[in-house]
Amino acid sequence: MISKAAPGPTSDAERRVRLAAVAGMIGAVLFVAVFTIYGWLCPGYSPTRMFVSELSLGPYGWLQILNFLLTGALMLIFGVGLAAHFTTGAASRAGPALIQGIGVSLMASGPFTTDPSAMFGQTSAGGIVHGIFGALVFAFAPISCFVFYRRFRREPFWQPLAGWTLAIGIVLAVGLVVLKISQQAESGLFEWKGLVQRVLLIAMMAWLFTVASRLHSHHRSRTPARRAVP
Repeated sequence: MISKAAPGPTSDAERRVRLAAVAGMIGAVLFVAVFTIYGWLCPGYSPTRMFVSELSLGPYGWLQILNFLLTGALMLIFGVGLAAHFTTGAASRAGPALIQGIGVSLMASGPFTTDPSAMFGQTSAGGIVHGIFGALVFAFAPISCFVFYRRFRREPFWQPLAGWTLAIGIVLAVGLVVLKISQQAESGLFEWKGLVQRVLLIAMMAWLFTVASRLHSHHRSRTPARRAVP
């Protein structure tokens, strides 16, 4: 007699959630890796002074545009996986919806290039659209942290991420104010606005990666029902 995992809706659902978690991990790493490496290689680009979105303006700007699109799609998939995992209780609706909102906003902002050195002060039509969806990403990120914190602090499996989630939420919320200030030419942070934005993006993606990794480990450790096969 050979023991074999019994196929069925449960095992299929577990597999889909695991794949969604992998998508979240890949998306987080991909986004940071592309804007970091391309930022180093792009002639005339300053990672400390210029925004990530300005990589879309260079001769190989399609790389950053594609980065927005792919990362957004992966985060949307991850959000769907979170919805499948958190079916009831605190954050079961708002949390996954916010992550999906981040994914959709990244995809929507990608094809519309930013105005040079502008984030909150876009003037062109494409820049305004990019700015709106970019602002949604930065708004959804800290809110999602605070929403999931309510859930994580109550569940034993997720409690190890509760403090981390709250800390990242605070960093992102405070960082948004600092980012706004850094765009003022008279501020001492003006020449460092690109670095300020990168700190926020890396913090956001690090949190998303951690949550995705935790979700993946949860569903990987769950053994499907087994049946005897002659």
